[in-house]
Amino acid sequence: MDLPSAEQEGAELVAAIRAAGRKAAFVAVDVTDYESVRAAFERANRALGTGTVLVNNAGIAVRVPALDLEPADWSRVLAVNLTGAFYCAQQFARGLIAAEKAGAIVNVASIFGLVAGPNRAAYSSSKAGLVNLTRVLAYEWDRYGIRVNAVAPTFVRTPLTERLLAEGLDVQNLAFGEKLATTADVAEAIFFLAGASAAMVNGHTLPVDGGWTSY
Repeated sequence: MDLPSAEQEGAELVAAIRAAGRKAAFVAVDVTDYESVRAAFERANRALGTGTVLVNNAGIAVRVPALDLEPADWSRVLAVNLTGAFYCAQQFARGLIAAEKAGAIVNVASIFGLVAGPNRAAYSSSKAGLVNLTRVLAYEWDRYGIRVNAVAPTFVRTPLTERLLAEGLDVQNLAFGEKLATTADVAEAIFFLAGASAAMVNGHTLPVDGGWTSY
């Protein structure tokens, strides 16, 4: 199955947002490169003004037993999933503070940042780090009116997971069975945490998992 490129998805999203009468721009960024992140935020702020919501959604995974995990794979997963989220949050917060604006950050963590799972040493470690980074940034940046929360989805039904399921990916939970989230489930949780309805929610990680992590 051929998956759409980031550029293709970005162009389609920009077109949809503009069709709805809103401003949008696609800015490519390597979240593991500090200068790339800094430059991307400068370009985005020039094109659209200082935004007030950031969703950190970049993520990769390497599914191998911990004994077989290569150092390069460990470093790459941590760089994208955790360091990249920090770089983006830092640049976003600096822009908000300079503009004297309040805002919200929503980090996309995972159920595997909350519970253990096999063959996910790097991924789980990165997402657990993101959960606690969420707490730290919420604590430090609350004084500036910047809320920082996270969502922790279970497996989400996407073209990628459909391919993995066809290859035999086991998503069975002993308590709740095979229950996949939809992208809409996750989007609604992000929308809530980013919006005014969650004005008193800060430093929290919201599982979107059908009960998976309650077992």
